[in-house]
Amino acid sequence: MFRHKGKNRTYIHNLRLASILSFIAGMVNISGVLSVKTLTTNVTGHFAFFAEEVLNKNYTTAWTFLLFILFFLLGAFVSNILIEIFSRIKPRISHAFPMLIEIAILTFVGFWGYKAGAPNFSGQIIACSLFFAMGIQNSLVTQISHSTVRTTHLTGLFTDLGIELSQLFFYRQPLELQKLSRSIYLRLFIISFFFIGCVLGGFLFALFELKTLLFAASWLVVALFYDTIRYRFYIYKRKLISR
Repeated sequence: MFRHKGKNRTYIHNLRLASILSFIAGMVNISGVLSVKTLTTNVTGHFAFFAEEVLNKNYTTAWTFLLFILFFLLGAFVSNILIEIFSRIKPRISHAFPMLIEIAILTFVGFWGYKAGAPNFSGQIIACSLFFAMGIQNSLVTQISHSTVRTTHLTGLFTDLGIELSQLFFYRQPLELQKLSRSIYLRLFIISFFFIGCVLGGFLFALFELKTLLFAASWLVVALFYDTIRYRFYIYKRKLISR
């Protein structure tokens, strides 16, 4: 799921990657909305908010929106830097280092999110932390899947889905239909699991508040262990066959 790249990567790998990480993104998104009234999985709307505050001469608030955007960018930057560095040292586990940082951030905010200081300042720290984590995740999944999977925002997904649904009326060749159907199914998978993550995260937030992020972090831990165990199983299986 995380280790396979290029020709070794299959459609099933992308489905697993999409389902787990879009589910986590949904939980993080609703946690950001309910805790600090901020969408933390994409930056599109924050450019409009930034421009609005500049127009109204609310420069402090405008700077806050710009900060959110920059932290998402920083997360994507750091994620890919780590992957590039560790892919030259330990390529099989290069994905693990950005994931561990994301787990650490979600765990930290889940435990100590409301203890960072004054309410407004605390809210900014929470939002920037979640933007950074989602920048890491979006960069990671984009790099692993070669831009096939994106899990932190849905605008582009709905655009692509609309295009591909319309193409069903024109593509008739079996191979074309198979490729198109797989792409549609993958996008529906991402959208569905993002939605499930949002809904479940909303119910969990009503009970646990920001500790909901601990559930998201635990899913990342499970994904890492699952990927490692599955990989070792196949290595062991190949050794048995080669004997």
